[in-house]
Amino acid sequence: MDDIKIVHLKSNAQQLETWIAMVSGEIVGHIYMERERDQKIKFLDAWVHEEHRRKGIFRMLWEARWNYVQSKYPGWLAYAWCKPASLPLLLEKGFDAGEMCTYVEKVIE
Repeated sequence: MDDIKIVHLKSNAQQLETWIAMVSGEIVGHIYMERERDQKIKFLDAWVHEEHRRKGIFRMLWEARWNYVQSKYPGWLAYAWCKPASLPLLLEKGFDAGEMCTYVEKVIE
């Protein structure tokens, strides 16, 4: 397995926080969260480079963010929109699934 390093970055200008995954100094993945009003945290975009998928990097990023919010934001509400492939991890962590929705798009004519 590659030597994977997870780095946490905090933005001073916004309420965003980022975790990046690095292999040999190259960024191969990221995951974000945004602190919102009323003690809410929105889990945002996650991505892993296609050449580094199936190595546990997504889970490592997710766990780093999860451990952070558990230690820093007890009592806050965390929520996310997720793809079907990510849903089992969220359910494993005790999230409740809401209604399912499907992405649609159309070029405006």
